[in-house]
Amino acid sequence: MYEKIYEALKEEIQTGRYGIGERVPSEKELADAYNVSRITSKKALEMLAEAGIIVRKPGKGSFVADPEEQPAAAPPPSDSRSGSGKAKLLIGLVMTDFSDSFGTGLIYGMEEASRQSDSYLVLRRTFGVPSNEEEAIRGLRELGVDGLIIFPAQGEFFNAEILKLVIDKFPFVLIDRHLKGISAGSISTDNAAAAKLGTDYLFGLGHKHVALLSPPPMDTTAVEDRIEGFVQAHAEKGVVVDRDLWLEDITSTLPNAYTEENKAKDVEKIKRHLLAHPAVTAVFAMEYNIALLAAEAARQLELDVPRDLSIVCFDCPDNSGAFPFTHLRQNQEEIGRLAFENVLRLREGEPVPGKISLEAKLVLGGSTAEAARKVRP
Repeated sequence: MYEKIYEALKEEIQTGRYGIGERVPSEKELADAYNVSRITSKKALEMLAEAGIIVRKPGKGSFVADPEEQPAAAPPPSDSRSGSGKAKLLIGLVMTDFSDSFGTGLIYGMEEASRQSDSYLVLRRTFGVPSNEEEAIRGLRELGVDGLIIFPAQGEFFNAEILKLVIDKFPFVLIDRHLKGISAGSISTDNAAAAKLGTDYLFGLGHKHVALLSPPPMDTTAVEDRIEGFVQAHAEKGVVVDRDLWLEDITSTLPNAYTEENKAKDVEKIKRHLLAHPAVTAVFAMEYNIALLAAEAARQLELDVPRDLSIVCFDCPDNSGAFPFTHLRQNQEEIGRLAFENVLRLREGEPVPGKISLEAKLVLGGSTAEAARKVRP
């Protein structure tokens, strides 16, 4: 926007709307006229001053400069953040949060891609709060980023700032999920295929009563797709889907609710669920942190993992210690790399795929075993 304001004001000066020595609109007037922040309008005026087109006088305003009073032809304006003639690109990253199990790999892939393109990555976390997400998008745009990578907040179709990005044709890419009703590129795991792969593995071990542990779907496409894959695996194996075995209100793993108190409540919830459904011999957890809650619930119930209860989940940190979970490992670094590169392509006006889905890999750990022949009481 500051470039648009710069070009518009420059043209008005060149066409004579503002003559030499005349005052041009102030930061506030420009901000109101273009519906932007004063930071943005100030940037446009600073660029005009650097180019010798206007003169800024503190306390008085900005005035059209006299070209004859310039000691030399001013160089063309450049938003050079590196101090050289060529500006280095800044790509903003807006994401809920990150941890050893998920997120760190994404950032690693993006940062490597930024190095290869001589660009920089700017990170802002939202902790899953929609208002934080809106503020982060606004703030990064005011900072002057050249593109955005967005990991949307849990359960949001989209917020107003994302809609503005679409309207303004600002280069951005979504990761981990796609937003309904929004025409925007997205890069994620093929969550349905991955969930089916993990569920098929449990069926192959002889488990027929598999509990599903999930955060509230709340129109979050990643969770919805995983549920779809879980159901598809049942259908293909001829196993009846028992919705009573599903527990879809695990909330302590959400970014804005990850507290010890909430985790303890969810552990109790899982314990009651397992006691109410003694036929369950395996658990499919949507996330690594939910798998940890299931393992703790099993421990408190004196159930052995994996002899009494097998657990499969998405993602698991490499430093998980002596008890790594059998899990679906997402190709986080490749997702991050593709996201960064696609934003750069969009900035250059190149087309990118609307949706990219990458395969996940089943990694065997110590949390799964063949189903016990005798159903536990």
